[in-house]
Order: sequence, then structure tokens, then C-alpha cells
Amino acid sequence: MRVIAGAFKGRRLKAPSWEGLRPTSDKLRETLFNILATRVAGSRVLDGYAGTGAVGIEALSRGASHVTFVERDRRGTALIDANLGLCRVERGYTIETGDVAGVLRRLPADSRFDLVLLDPPYDADPDTVLQTLEEAARRMAPGAVLVLERASRRAPVLPAALRHVRDVASGDSTLTFMAST
Repeated sequence: MRVIAGAFKGRRLKAPSWEGLRPTSDKLRETLFNILATRVAGSRVLDGYAGTGAVGIEALSRGASHVTFVERDRRGTALIDANLGLCRVERGYTIETGDVAGVLRRLPADSRFDLVLLDPPYDADPDTVLQTLEEAARRMAPGAVLVLERASRRAPVLPAALRHVRDVASGDSTLTFMAST
């Protein structure tokens, strides 16, 4: 796993040493950021279900002003912290421990994101994913984009507050792009 482009290009990131964490592949991350290219610089990003932090670190590498990493597993938050250290990132981020919907509910009321990047476990309960998407929709800045990485075999969950923009499939994974209604 490595940073694809930007200030930290080529830096190797640590992978998890335990089962149950599925990092976004380099190829899929590259596809994601090629699509989002013009939106990243200066943006406030939510990396939900952050795992290794690779997606949020890629955003920082490409000029995001701030990334909020959210991971419920403390091993994951330690891994994110270690990977930020490998890239020598000292500011422009926060790491929150907990479920994504819960963290979003407890953020200050004026917290808004330009990019919301969510990568829940592929076998996550659809109702839980829907609740997370609904909370995330409330935190989107005007003109923001939400991207849900999901198993290609599962239909996307779409809350009323978001409209489907497009899907980009890559192997077993699909990126579903959404915008506020």
C-alpha cells in the first residue's frame, strides 16, 4: 500500500496485521482521486471507516485542508496515527474513535465536509449504513460529494437526502457517488 500522488507520493503505508480490515486497493484509490481531482485541494474531508487511513492520507497528500478520520477499532486508529507519522503529517487532521454515525452526531453543529468518503465493511448491516449516510448527508457542505465504497454484488443504499450521481465499478468493488438533493 502506497500513496499514489501529491506531496507524499510513493510513501509506503503500514497494512493491518489482523483480520477483518479491508484496505482500499491502490488501484481503486487512484480511480477515486482521478475522479475527484478538482475537488480535493482545500477541501474538508471525512474519511469514515478509515481503517489504515490510506484514503484520507491520499486526500491530504493532494492538498485537502483537513481530514477527519473515523475508525471504531483502536488498532485501526493506532495504525492511522502510525501511517500519518510515516508521511510526517503534523497537522490538518483529527482522528475520532467510534462508529461513524455516532461521531457525526457528536461533532459541533457547524462541522461541514466537502468530501465524505465512506468505506463500511462489505457485509455491514444495510440499516446501519443507511443511518450513517443520513448523518453524513446532514454534515455535507453545499456542493459536497459523498462516495460510498461497496461490494459490487450489493445494491447501494440511498437515503432520501442524497441523489445518486454515478457508479464506478472495479472488480469486486463499486464506488457510488452521491450529492445532496
